[in-house]
Amino acid sequence: MTRKLTGAVSAFALLLSAASPVLAQDTTPIKLGVLEDQSGDFALATIGKVHAIQLAAEEINAAGGIDGRPLELVEYDTQSDNTRFQEFMRRVLQRDKVDAVFAGFSSASREAYRPIVNQFDGLAFYNNQYEGGVCDANMIVTGAVPEQQFSTLLPYMIEKFGPNVYTIAADYNFGQISAEWVRKIVEENGGKMVGEEFIPLGVSQFSQTIQNIQGAKPDFVVTLLVGTAQASYYEQAGAANVNLPMASSVNVGQGYEHKRFKAPSLKDMYVTVNYIEELDTPASKEFVEKFHAKFPNEPYINQEASNSYAAVYLYKQLVERAKSTDLAEIRKVIAAGDVCVEGPGGQMCIDPKSQHVSHTIHLAHVTADHSIEFPQKWDGIKPYWLGDAGCDLTKDDPSAQYTPSNPPPKS
Repeated sequence: MTRKLTGAVSAFALLLSAASPVLAQDTTPIKLGVLEDQSGDFALATIGKVHAIQLAAEEINAAGGIDGRPLELVEYDTQSDNTRFQEFMRRVLQRDKVDAVFAGFSSASREAYRPIVNQFDGLAFYNNQYEGGVCDANMIVTGAVPEQQFSTLLPYMIEKFGPNVYTIAADYNFGQISAEWVRKIVEENGGKMVGEEFIPLGVSQFSQTIQNIQGAKPDFVVTLLVGTAQASYYEQAGAANVNLPMASSVNVGQGYEHKRFKAPSLKDMYVTVNYIEELDTPASKEFVEKFHAKFPNEPYINQEASNSYAAVYLYKQLVERAKSTDLAEIRKVIAAGDVCVEGPGGQMCIDPKSQHVSHTIHLAHVTADHSIEFPQKWDGIKPYWLGDAGCDLTKDDPSAQYTPSNPPPKS
């Protein structure tokens, strides 16, 4: 009787074990939405982001996925059109039920979709260098921000070339807010703004701007130009013998103008980047090698590609540590303050207050023949301004964007 009872209990326990979903490993895919410009005005700088996400997902899946769950990419071509960002963001969150979204190049596109991410309490990674200031618990930003780029770049330029600065910037929120940062940091470092112009997107003729620069006689020009049309400035300035050093947080690192335009049109441009493919480190060389092995026709691997690749690995770590794709659980992991990955350009750690990341910042100098040299680097530069100014997503979520002239309200 004892043996029969034991056998019956064992059989019953086995049946329960087989039927229990708790004991079975979850192998359902983790869905990542990818909303990037694969065509349109910004595609030249963004197609590498898509490829980088594909590369990272392929590597993670080959290694067993995230806790045994494969990554599934849900991709849409947003065609450099902000209305498409809104349409596809609703689609991936409502219909496709993705767990996280990797989205957007321009700040205008980010601000077009961000309210939709907030509405559906989604999680979006913005993997672009930008003007900074977004304090939003539904966003993780892996791109560098002005306090990381300008606080290193502008003091270097003022010391090396002189205090008089002329800025030309794209006429939308990226250019306007970035120019505000330039004014702030130039003033803090004893410099003087001798001119500032905002250029509408799509403008490709710069004869008047070039005359204005030559008349103002700056020591260097800060260029914050965006898109293929505005990039025409460099060859036109070269043809007009402007012959001034240039400083930028965005050019070369995104649109690889030093590769696209004839030397020496970008001679003496200095750019603070967290990655470009010329970076001569073991991590960079390994990244370039495997990137080109998968995408042999990739013209250039820019910092946005590096950011996007690292972002997938940041998400992997967040989900594994949270043991969930639930945003509330992920944010508990972020709040610990120790979420870091080694990216192609250096270590990247998420700041829990702002949900932006720290970077190794490399100063890239374009020489006369358009080769790149790196005269300086700064390790572990934190995205300090938002947290210092009052953004603390561990306590409150305003879902707002702030600037030096419009900081977070004091609590």
